[in-house]
Amino acid sequence: MSLSGLKFGKKKLKEEERQLQANNRDFNLQFEYANNSIKTSKYNFFTFLPLNLFEQFQRIANAYFLFLLILQLIPQISSLAWFTTVVPLVLVLAVSGVKDAIDDFNRHKSDKHVNNRPVQVLINGMLKDEKWMNVQVGDIIKLENNNFVTADLLLLSSSEPHSLTYIETAELDGETNLKVKQALTVTAELGEDLQKLTEFNGEVKCEAPNNKLDKFTGTLTLRGEKYALDNEKMLLRGCTIRNTEWCFGLVIYAGPDTKLMQNSGKTTFKRTSIDRLMNVLVLVIFAFLGLMCLILAIGNGIWEHDKGYYFQVYLPWAEGVKSASYSGFLMFWSYVIILNTVVPISLYVSVEIIRLGNSFYIDWDRKMYYPSNDTPAQARTTTLNEELGQIKYIFSDKTGTLTQNIMCFNKCSINGKSYGDVYDMSGQRIEINENTEKVDFSYNQLADPKFAFYDHSLVEAVKLGDVPTHRFFRLLSLCHTVMPEEKKEGNLIYQAQSPDEGALVTAARNFGFVFRARTPETITVVEMGETKVYKLLAILDFNNVRKRMSVIVRSPEGDLTLYCKGADTILYELLHSSCDSLKEETTEHLNEFAGEALRTLVVAYKNLDEDYFQDWIRRHHEASTALEGREDKLSELYEEIEKDLTLLGATAIEDKLQDGVPQTIETLAKANIKIWVLTGDKQETAMNIGYSCNLLHDDMDDVFLIEGHTSDDVLNELRNARKKMKPDSFLDSNEINIQFEKSSKKPKIIPDEQANGVYGLVITGHSLAYALEGNLELELVRTACMCKVVICCRVTPLQKAQVVELVKKYKKAVTLAIGDGANDVSMIKTAHIGVGISGQEGMQAVLSSDFSFAQFRYLQRLLLVHGRWSYIRMCKFLKYFFYKNFAFTLVHFWYGFFSGFSAQTVYDEWFITLYNLVYTSLPVLGMSLFDQDVDDRWSMLFPQLYVPGQENLYFNKMVFVKCMVQGIYSSLILFFIPYGAMYNTMRSDGKAIADYQSFALMVQTCLLIVVSVQIGLDTSYWTVVNQFFIWGSLSVYFAITFTMYSDGMYLIFTASFPFVGTARNTLSQPNVWLAIFLSITLCVLPVVGFRFLKAQLKPTPSDKILLKIKKDKKKPPPPSPKRRLRRTSTRRSGYAFSHQHGFGALIMSGRNMRPKSPFATTGTFSPNSDKHKHKGL
Repeated sequence: MSLSGLKFGKKKLKEEERQLQANNRDFNLQFEYANNSIKTSKYNFFTFLPLNLFEQFQRIANAYFLFLLILQLIPQISSLAWFTTVVPLVLVLAVSGVKDAIDDFNRHKSDKHVNNRPVQVLINGMLKDEKWMNVQVGDIIKLENNNFVTADLLLLSSSEPHSLTYIETAELDGETNLKVKQALTVTAELGEDLQKLTEFNGEVKCEAPNNKLDKFTGTLTLRGEKYALDNEKMLLRGCTIRNTEWCFGLVIYAGPDTKLMQNSGKTTFKRTSIDRLMNVLVLVIFAFLGLMCLILAIGNGIWEHDKGYYFQVYLPWAEGVKSASYSGFLMFWSYVIILNTVVPISLYVSVEIIRLGNSFYIDWDRKMYYPSNDTPAQARTTTLNEELGQIKYIFSDKTGTLTQNIMCFNKCSINGKSYGDVYDMSGQRIEINENTEKVDFSYNQLADPKFAFYDHSLVEAVKLGDVPTHRFFRLLSLCHTVMPEEKKEGNLIYQAQSPDEGALVTAARNFGFVFRARTPETITVVEMGETKVYKLLAILDFNNVRKRMSVIVRSPEGDLTLYCKGADTILYELLHSSCDSLKEETTEHLNEFAGEALRTLVVAYKNLDEDYFQDWIRRHHEASTALEGREDKLSELYEEIEKDLTLLGATAIEDKLQDGVPQTIETLAKANIKIWVLTGDKQETAMNIGYSCNLLHDDMDDVFLIEGHTSDDVLNELRNARKKMKPDSFLDSNEINIQFEKSSKKPKIIPDEQANGVYGLVITGHSLAYALEGNLELELVRTACMCKVVICCRVTPLQKAQVVELVKKYKKAVTLAIGDGANDVSMIKTAHIGVGISGQEGMQAVLSSDFSFAQFRYLQRLLLVHGRWSYIRMCKFLKYFFYKNFAFTLVHFWYGFFSGFSAQTVYDEWFITLYNLVYTSLPVLGMSLFDQDVDDRWSMLFPQLYVPGQENLYFNKMVFVKCMVQGIYSSLILFFIPYGAMYNTMRSDGKAIADYQSFALMVQTCLLIVVSVQIGLDTSYWTVVNQFFIWGSLSVYFAITFTMYSDGMYLIFTASFPFVGTARNTLSQPNVWLAIFLSITLCVLPVVGFRFLKAQLKPTPSDKILLKIKKDKKKPPPPSPKRRLRRTSTRRSGYAFSHQHGFGALIMSGRNMRPKSPFATTGTFSPNSDKHKHKGL
């Protein structure tokens, strides 16, 4: 079935337009639209084995070992038994297969859970319970309060007045405030009448499936009439129905065609940089293997020609071999089999086990467990752990990731006096913490118990009846678009279009001005216990140009007043000249608030003349009904009446950060990690959060704003920024300029450029659209990557992914994306590492992530502790593994020169089989699972230790060459010392010891002890497990050797165990042990000497930090600084507005009004009544 509603034929055509008919499955089936089933799994029961094996043999190494197995089955060239390759190969395939099966089983489970959710579908005039996966395009379904929206629906009708439906879109855009959708009037009439709904046969034509969350265009044709459809009439999958008893919707897009799934991005197979490097190194090793085999094959050809040819009676050539050159050809393949252990298959098994073990550490970490909602950290993939130790760029969402999306009324300025700070007896400002005494609002029966305020002087001003203070809170209780809900008496719940408005109205409520109820014509407020009903005459709505909103009300006493709140930059221009002195005082307070990154609004009012207002309202009615230029006419009228305002003061709201965000960002910055914030919020809000969480600060040399509306403007702004940061980056001699002048289609990696200071960059969504175009993307990445911090605001989910992709394309750096909403999914999938925050905004981001946890602050532990340890462990493992296998394998190479290049093995075949699987596997796994250079506390205290991982210093091509050279050196010692010790040697009883079997045993014993000593040198952190594995492996070696070389085993399995008596005869000789000791000394001494001299003469920054830590360990580590990150600023703070334009008109129309609350009528409930009157008033 097509995922985009395409017909299957010889060619697959892209869907250009969607056409469907309600209640007509037969009509809709002809287009083969996708049904509502989603599938994220890869296999089923029958396809698992063939598909999984096909995928596994796409790995170069697995295909290579299969090729070796085939060679070993050819008798003429087989120099090793077939089981030496089959056993490890089957083990590798089985381990990987089981892991893939478990992962896919979990995907099946998740798919099944979603696809089997129940929903009521209208079929043949009746509502039937169906599974989500059986829902099809054109079906009409019923949703109830708190239901998830099943598919992308056209809203037909609902239980609310005028068929309004309230939805929460947290999973789509990360916003928890409610949004309102409204059905067409023609469909609203259908109500919940099943007969009418069944007869509804409207035909919808609309755009093809796409990922634009905020856009939808289409038409509904019903009874010959056409009706326009837009996004305001759509309920998207991923939303949740709120405060709406029921609603009916027509399925437009289902399953993979829904906007939620279209925004999920393409799932790519993620591989670490070490994986990619290993593939290159494996190819290098194959080339090296081929060279060795070629040398030995040529040697065999020459030897057979010069010597072997003349005593074929003693050493006959193999059957079919007629010449020395053919013998050399066969020997080439024989040596390929013998020397294959230079890339052992157990390497890949061990890598998987190490990654799995390090993933469990993340799952088990109690310091990343969030008890509030019982959420542990989770490694959702086991293949990317070491990449966590190499992150250079973090791309973070804002809402729900850095912030809690909870707004708190923090401070205010009223009539030139600032409230909100707390002072001690000496007049010194004290820091507010959990022990600070809160204001007691118990005198107010309608107060919100969750509201906290600490400055008692504001309550005193309210109680004393201070006129400006009362007017200030009256304004906050009247000038808004909040909807109240009171199901129980006194239990008020506010449904706000923006959390900012909710915070302001709640503040007014607690200070004695309780917004109780509203109708299209009135607003009911309980003022200091007295219920008052204000007539609502007009709402002058907010939009992004006006940056303010006003209401005109008539008080019970008959006074006409305009109340206005908005951005300080806008409102200051509208004030009466008499407010100049108050304006200066308020500006000082605004700057203080901005210094603490609070979101501010200025509030003002104006008393209106009755005659003037009547004339104005008449003109307002004419403008609002005008067919042409309606918006412009209304805007002019708003400008006319909103002037000569009287300033009241300002509000300051805190957009609460998640715990520990500023400290986390500060720590990550010390680790040389650059943080980019990609948010859908407006510029002012994003910058506010940038300052409050310590991303931006006043010590920066500059913060560049990129907000051009044309391609040329954006280019100029970017270039001007780069010119200031690094003037010489424009010179023709600049390395990057030279590099990009050479024409090449392949994307070039841009080296890091250092700016001449500390800079930040803020770019808006419309400017980013131009900057991401082909000719500007290079300019964007060069300018942005020079900055310490980049904030992209008003960006779409697709733009988030494009920004991440841009950095991946031009920078040799590992990227991490972190978010918590469905709008972050594409970014999470695009980055090298995706982290999902399991918070308020659903699980969509978590399901697409590689790692998940509940709080942003856990990111520093994930990277600086788990990531760094995983990277160091993997690097140590690879260095040791390649070393021990070069040392093991190259002994065969040197032996070839002394065995007539006959492809005879140095070691016993059983030793070859067990070397990587038994004798050396556990010690290296012990080191790779438990090793740590410093513990987690020191890792967090010294983030600079993270830098070597970013620069990939611990394992790279040069480090590999060093391992190779060390392995070659060790193999020379391990062959020639035993060879010299054995040459013409006698035992103590006079018998000869210089036989092949004794030599083989001595070499393999030397080898095993040397590699065990080497792993001891590589281990930084000793545990009981490490000790047990190293000594246990040596013990197992001697136990197996003495058992296999015993008389009993020879008598039972004569052909399989020919080394009878060798162990007891050889290892009982003192000169053998002396030679073993000499081999160990010669192999280990250069390593110890080199490491000592390097640490003394040329220490790395990490060496210096580790030395400092060793000194500091003698005294307890200092506690983490818990200081308040305060600053002062003269920048203007952003204004706190984010509700939808047009909501004021909706309120005035009354279309969203519910039946009047029985508790909201005048005089029915008052804190001043005898029943509720408090003694304190």
